[in-house]
Amino acid sequence: MAKLLLVIDMQNDFIDGALGTKEAKAIVPQVADKVQRALADGKEVWFTQDTHHSNYLDTQEGKWLPVPHCLEGTHGWEICRALQPYLACADCVKKETFGAAALADRLRLRQDIAGIELCGLCTD
Repeated sequence: MAKLLLVIDMQNDFIDGALGTKEAKAIVPQVADKVQRALADGKEVWFTQDTHHSNYLDTQEGKWLPVPHCLEGTHGWEICRALQPYLACADCVKKETFGAAALADRLRLRQDIAGIELCGLCTD
């Protein structure tokens, strides 16, 4: 049975960009260490990417949070530099809505996952 580490939204816009905070910056080294340990222990690692488009302000979320962020293809959308070396060993899942429907769908397909650990930002 597989064990999975989900690294949630460790993207530039949530760390030091449009919605960044000093607290988000502070956890980057610990998240990088956790990913490195998980891979060394044979765990699967998936990164999620909050993903929006140029019409963001016209969406339901954009009306609630009128701060354009994580626009696909921009620097703010990318996983932070400290975690990029691990992307080649991991899977990425785009989250285009609240609730991460695409992530839930992928998890439902994996009957072999014995445990899931979360780390990162916007984990609610």
